[in-house]
Amino acid sequence: MSKSEAPRSWNWPAWLWSALVIALLCQQIAFWRQSRLDSDVMALLPGEKHDALLTLANQRIAESATQRVVVLIGSHDFEHAKAASGAFLKAIPSALLKPAAPDEASNAALDLYRPRRGSLLTAAQRGRLAHADIDALGNAALARLYGPGLAGGLTDWRTDPLALWPEWWQARLGQGFQSRDGWISVSRDGVDWIVLRFATNAATFHLDGQSGVQDALASAGSRARAAAADVKILNAGVPLHAEAAAVRASWEINTIGFGSLIAVIGLVWLAFRSLRPVVLVSLSLLVGTAAGVACTALVFGKVHVLTLVFGASLVGVAEDFGIHYFASRQGHPESPPHALLRHLMPGMLLALITSVLAYLALGFAPLPGLRQMAVFSAGGLIAAFLTVTCWFPALDRTAPRNGAFALAIAGSLSRWPRLRLAGWKGVALWAVVLGLIAGGIFRLRVHDDLRSLQNSPQQLLKQEMEVGRLLGLPSPAQFYLVSGSDAETVLRREEQLTQRLDAVVADRGISGYRALSDWVPSESRQRTDAQLSGRVESAVLKRVSTTLGEPLAATVAPTIPLSIDAWLQSPASAPLRGLWLGTADGQTGSLVMVQGLGAHSDLRRMQALTSGLSGVRWIDRSQDISSLLGRYREMMSLMLVAGYLLVAIALAWRFRGQAWRALLPTLLSGALSLALLGWLGEPLQLFTVLAQFLLLGMGVDYGIFLVEHHDDPASWLAVTLGAASTVLSFGLLALSATPALHTFGLSMLFGLGFAWLLSPCFRPAMRQNDR
Repeated sequence: MSKSEAPRSWNWPAWLWSALVIALLCQQIAFWRQSRLDSDVMALLPGEKHDALLTLANQRIAESATQRVVVLIGSHDFEHAKAASGAFLKAIPSALLKPAAPDEASNAALDLYRPRRGSLLTAAQRGRLAHADIDALGNAALARLYGPGLAGGLTDWRTDPLALWPEWWQARLGQGFQSRDGWISVSRDGVDWIVLRFATNAATFHLDGQSGVQDALASAGSRARAAAADVKILNAGVPLHAEAAAVRASWEINTIGFGSLIAVIGLVWLAFRSLRPVVLVSLSLLVGTAAGVACTALVFGKVHVLTLVFGASLVGVAEDFGIHYFASRQGHPESPPHALLRHLMPGMLLALITSVLAYLALGFAPLPGLRQMAVFSAGGLIAAFLTVTCWFPALDRTAPRNGAFALAIAGSLSRWPRLRLAGWKGVALWAVVLGLIAGGIFRLRVHDDLRSLQNSPQQLLKQEMEVGRLLGLPSPAQFYLVSGSDAETVLRREEQLTQRLDAVVADRGISGYRALSDWVPSESRQRTDAQLSGRVESAVLKRVSTTLGEPLAATVAPTIPLSIDAWLQSPASAPLRGLWLGTADGQTGSLVMVQGLGAHSDLRRMQALTSGLSGVRWIDRSQDISSLLGRYREMMSLMLVAGYLLVAIALAWRFRGQAWRALLPTLLSGALSLALLGWLGEPLQLFTVLAQFLLLGMGVDYGIFLVEHHDDPASWLAVTLGAASTVLSFGLLALSATPALHTFGLSMLFGLGFAWLLSPCFRPAMRQNDR
């Protein structure tokens, strides 16, 4: 068939694939309209499949903070803080951030607890009443009877002669918080801070590169400073981190994805000097990326932002099929497109299988994030392969011309040096290489930290920590999980725990805690406290009656214990409802959140508080995940060794005594990439090991090609172009602000670069009939 001969008409695979691509297009339109994207770092991590209560606890903690934003506006002059806060609220667009209404639960709480006032005591009140000095308490009660305030208006004197209830409320609400002129405020270090709470109305993030919430807060902050120049403004909340991650991801996707695409298009143009290969290769990449998104959404329901960032590197791999087709078409213009494809199919299919298996190896680690990346990449590669095999022969018209660039690459293989293992020069070279590898690997440091999966701006993290310190916010990563057979058991165990936590608060080890049993004591404690307070109050009223010379009697009605079900049904429970987990797998559970944990907190002491307490566990989510990442790193390292052994066996079966020539370049490349990471001070982590998996799956193809095809210029051109684009795409991941992807990108950049560079050095000597 001549160059100008038209290709055969479309066959049924081409038409079938066309129908599937049209369906894929419709799915993509619906997906991006719904914006089913996720930026929660915890979604990348494994859940506790065998611990229903812990899984539920993590979900509750995440849900409680997903759409909340807290703003603190502070000044040494409270009037300035008020003026700035008013200007700030007026400038906030309600369509984006909705100011939280005044606590609607306050009145409901008063109505709920007032009938049970006598059964609500703090630990300090309980100790004081147990050793009560009736004369002293009577004098204090008499003074309050004739003094101002009357228990702050919460109760009348006869209902609460000892003023126990205001003290109980103050202990529940925390020290320092108060309502001033209609503003919730807290004073710290001589600064009066007004606390503003908002809920995000829009989706937490969009991949449009715009920081809507941050921009709205910045604009409102400018208005606030215009009203009072001396104010300080702090912003905190999960939506701010999510939006920052989305903005960064948008930049990375554009840089990595479009950078890779431009590089691939440039290489294809230089090699083939024709618009048709550029368009068709770009088409295969577009279909592959869309299919990757569709497969991930179908399997997982959502697509994580980091999956898209990682998937942008797919551009550098998926184009290999198209480049192989056109390189062979260029080298063998006399072959008809469909016949050429049949000739290439075994090799291309083997390349697809090895690459897909390399990506799917990521899915062996039980991390949802890696599984998403594996499904995305595998689905994208398969779609790109089908686009080439189904459409290219039907759309291809003429073989591309041989240009100077393509001829130079194809001819470079004949001038590539062959390394020899013998002789003093060879021994000296190997000594240098092995010394470089040993020194770099010795310098590698292990770093299995959860923080390698996040990339929040430092300024935002500093503000988050300062807000947490000022407000005493609990840590979402460390908490106590209390479980029992029923609600009463859980509340009793909570009370045992809080007694120990009170000692830590007294020692200033923590600033406080949030426990449901502070608001809903166990029924046994409510009855005991009701008896204690009733007995002491009766004695005090008798003492005051004697002094006044008139009979006084308590007006407290018999107390009906407050149950957890009644509390949950009341609006008063809204702020703390998330602490109650309910029942899962036959166990009832609750959370106790700890406030004031910092970088120097004694977490071992917090763990030790659970000693001897049945059903109470200390959960350190950050440490648990970091340890889990370490275990997976060790497990995947062993699997990598097993993978090399299996590949070696397969190569030995195919190439016999020449098998080492196909495997040694990849083995050396992996060792050299690890060594360079060590010399550069980059950490060894799970993603570093996973990069070695992909290197094994992709890099060994270069060695296989050179053993299988020797010095075929057309095939060498295809491999060089594919390797160059793959190195560029994965290398651009090194620009990612996410530490894990940054290290992954560096590993792939070094590893694939060395694999491409070293593979020709170990190719067999030319056979006589090849000369």
